[in-house]
Amino acid sequence: DAAAAREAVRPVVGRYLQMTNYRSNLQRLGFTEADFADGGSDALVDALVAHGRPEVVAAALAAHLDAGADHVAVQFLDEDILAAARTLAGAIDLP
Repeated sequence: DAAAAREAVRPVVGRYLQMTNYRSNLQRLGFTEADFADGGSDALVDALVAHGRPEVVAAALAAHLDAGADHVAVQFLDEDILAAARTLAGAIDLP
């Protein structure tokens, strides 16, 4: 459920949105002050946080690599981080 996922991560995203350096960078990427309100607009949260089924998250990570990233940081927001990591690892096609 995308709406539930967004609500779950808004407190975390909201902390970053209080930092000037993050806000400035996001504005350079086209986000506006309206996107920063209330923990972030849906569009902003979706741009920053991969959520959904493991295959969807794996595809989001792969998109960063396909765009030229040589590494992608993953921060699990699940209470059982190890279980979440194992689940995601099963969906990632590593070379």
